[in-house]
Amino acid sequence: MRPRGPDMPMFKQQIRLCTSRDGVRLAYAVTGSGAPLVKAANWMSHLEFDVGSPVWSHMITALSETHTLIRYDERGCGLSDRDIEDLSFDAWLRDLETIVDATGVDHFPLLGISQGASIAVAYAVAHPQRVSHLVLHGGYARGRLKRDHLSQRLREEAELMNKLAELGWGQENPAFRQFFTTQFIPGGTAEQHAWFNELERVSTSPLNAARFMRVFNEIDVVALLPRVSCPTLVLHAVRDARVPFDEGRLMASEIPGARFVPLESGNHLLLDTEPAWRRWLEEVRAFLPSAQPARCPAFTALTRRERDIVELIAQGRDNAQIAAHLDLCEKTVRNHITSIFAKLEVENRGQAIVLARKAGFDRAGA
Repeated sequence: MRPRGPDMPMFKQQIRLCTSRDGVRLAYAVTGSGAPLVKAANWMSHLEFDVGSPVWSHMITALSETHTLIRYDERGCGLSDRDIEDLSFDAWLRDLETIVDATGVDHFPLLGISQGASIAVAYAVAHPQRVSHLVLHGGYARGRLKRDHLSQRLREEAELMNKLAELGWGQENPAFRQFFTTQFIPGGTAEQHAWFNELERVSTSPLNAARFMRVFNEIDVVALLPRVSCPTLVLHAVRDARVPFDEGRLMASEIPGARFVPLESGNHLLLDTEPAWRRWLEEVRAFLPSAQPARCPAFTALTRRERDIVELIAQGRDNAQIAAHLDLCEKTVRNHITSIFAKLEVENRGQAIVLARKAGFDRAGA
């Protein structure tokens, strides 16, 4: 793994694992403080590698300044399980559901970037009561093989890209990967290109890279767009070399009341040195609801059941009373409390009570 540069920020992030319905272990990270903001996974991520990234770190920093940012590596990628059978759109949607349930957030804005935008749309339609706002950047509702004016040449080009990934993704020579890098950040520096080439190598296997791309090509959530009911912001670079600008326009035109922001850039992933990034951040911050003062960020890592137990601990109840109130056995309560102490980084019940009461857990409805 390439070392972090001297000017790259360090994040105090909590990385945890949860398990999907079909047994796939998913890694997620929590950074920052404030109201929660969930980011749907996009292709090529690595929670630890991204922290020192000259491509991603400015976005993680900025979003973590105003929100508790929850992001995760999708199945087949990063710190999540790589060797998996089901790599599909439906599995990605279920994984987002798993992450949301594991973190215990109830009502939150959802950010989708690139193919993560289609996942975010599907989640917002399936769970309208949970998503307060939707932010979509560089996204598409239809994959390469579902778009208008599809010719045999375009089909062959799509399959050629899949083959390039299978043949060259894992090689030490980055020449194959550089082809993809220039689609994502054509305006990047040599350092940013080198980092992105390495991200491609460390984030997933050559076989999975090709599998990902074949699923992306078949995505089609166009029919879901009119069913999005929350406020939506769509942003797209006008010269995006990876996802055509018209795909962003399509999403904005079909989602009721969506606001569309064209960004003067050719980069699929905006870089911190370009004016388009500052415009992006201003638009997103103005769109999202004001972040309310947060409880200690550590509480974001608790499951719903653990939050219930913390509330009762803060009220001064002992294990037997908690078990009776929640219809659990005392051993289960003790196991939950052990997990709670680890997540809150406290050594005993007294420290947990002080922390929980400061966070307001002793009040009704906390």
